[in-house]
Amino acid sequence: MHNSSATQPGTSAPTIPVIDVGPFIRNEAGAAAVVSAIETACRDTGFFLVTGHGVSPEKTMRLYNLARAFFDLPQDWKTQQGRGTDVVGGVAFSPIADEALSATLGIKTPGDYKESLNFGVRLPGDSWPDQPEGIEQAFRDYFVEMETLAKHLRRVFCKAIGLDQDYFEASFDGHMSALRVINYPEQDEDPLPGQLRAGVHTDYGFMTILRSEASSGGLQVQTRDGQWLDAPSIDGAYVVNIGDAFMRWTNDEWVSTPHRVANPPSDKKGSSRRQSIPFFLNPSKDTVITCLEPFCAEGTPAKYEPITYGEYIALKTKQAFSK
Repeated sequence: MHNSSATQPGTSAPTIPVIDVGPFIRNEAGAAAVVSAIETACRDTGFFLVTGHGVSPEKTMRLYNLARAFFDLPQDWKTQQGRGTDVVGGVAFSPIADEALSATLGIKTPGDYKESLNFGVRLPGDSWPDQPEGIEQAFRDYFVEMETLAKHLRRVFCKAIGLDQDYFEASFDGHMSALRVINYPEQDEDPLPGQLRAGVHTDYGFMTILRSEASSGGLQVQTRDGQWLDAPSIDGAYVVNIGDAFMRWTNDEWVSTPHRVANPPSDKKGSSRRQSIPFFLNPSKDTVITCLEPFCAEGTPAKYEPITYGEYIALKTKQAFSK
């Protein structure tokens, strides 16, 4: 198992570790080391990269390419797509500057310089566009790949916490997860003051699994002492991070870390267009989020009242779109 060093040379800041989860998935020697490395990452930064995950590269690239073809279509056509909410399992399109993520932290900024296509098997959307051909199936196929990886990771988390490895499974029966493809266009003009590709925010749900790519203007993660780390970009690896709901489940011992997508530098060379594919793993809306037993043992009080995930996500979403 490869696990990057815990600190950067000359600093005390943690790095974002790269962990081969293959031994755990295959139940081989080294599985316990995977659990230990992920537990440390969840406590230190709430972020880690996984290799050895078994996700189909063909299904990944099919979604990537078809989504890119969608984003290349004329803007006036795109803005007519995915605006309704009467189709369960439909598509939703969010145009540039429609969302300001930092509003969830009480920070007012211009809308984020990105556009996105969004899908969830149980989420409302609009009818799928007829072009590019096959885009709905590409979303659905990749969604299944992410469900499989997410189940492996849930089992790692359970082992790390000291729970039965299937402890969380009932909470993800009818899960409200979302798959998003985000296009960060070239920035041919200066962004507005305070405008980023994605403003500083934490993710709302249980866990995010991100397929990213190298570009100028990429993902940055804030350490507990306020430093910004550039997330490494490793071909074929996935960036995984803990979300707010899971942090609440752990009584804030595992961290949901602020992160952002930076603007490319003004003197960049070459293209800075970027496309990322986050999968937001969310429990079912009726799941009650309450302090997990190992984090409230020995008299440690729970910091939060129990809340259903549906109530929790409604509050967070309202904040994000309250410009």
